Amino acid sequence: MGIRDYFPIWEKLTLSQQERLTACAVNKCFKKGTILSNGTADCTGLLLIQTGRLRAYILSEEGREITIYRLLDMDMCLFSASCLMNSIRCDIMVEAEKDSTVWVIPAEVYKEIMEESVAAANYTNEVMASRFSDVMWLMEQIMWKSLDKRVASFLMEEAALEDTARLRLTHEGIAHHLGTHREVITRMLRYFQSEGMVKLSRGVVELIDQPRLQKLYEGNKM
Repeated sequence: MGIRDYFPIWEKLTLSQQERLTACAVNKCFKKGTILSNGTADCTGLLLIQTGRLRAYILSEEGREITIYRLLDMDMCLFSASCLMNSIRCDIMVEAEKDSTVWVIPAEVYKEIMEESVAAANYTNEVMASRFSDVMWLMEQIMWKSLDKRVASFLMEEAALEDTARLRLTHEGIAHHLGTHREVITRMLRYFQSEGMVKLSRGVVELIDQPRLQKLYEGNKM
């Protein structure tokens, strides 16, 4: 995939703008666990995911993490170029959740093109609005969904992403995604195991009864 494939508005850009984007894009590989962006103090640039998976999360003063969304192949990460968005006040971290290959476009170049092109500015705002919707959905889950439903939802999402019911996950890793403590996740997973919905082993959560997990998330009686 080339740079043009990431921009639905490519044909609305001038030839000069297209050439600048193509010329400045740098192909980089990041190992799993690498922090690509440290928040507002770090303006890495616009990230275009070729392969792999990135995780955007926020970090509390106590060191507790919570995932706000993930980025897959062909997605665009704007928060790694936070200097483009003066209204962003919270630090959003971006981490490689898997070994990933990305295109990196310098923030200053993309900012110039946004200032020149209404199409680029509008498209960027649309992407931002979509990410804001993701964050609002997350807040709704935190406020209104009980933890058992959130854990069930997370496990089902992981199974879909990995295309397997045998998930290589630690209890601490799940806690980081959901913004809670490892001990709380351990108790919840043991409850799920006692109910026959999962099977636990070291570093692995195997989904035994996905229909019941789905019903739990949807709020139906098991």
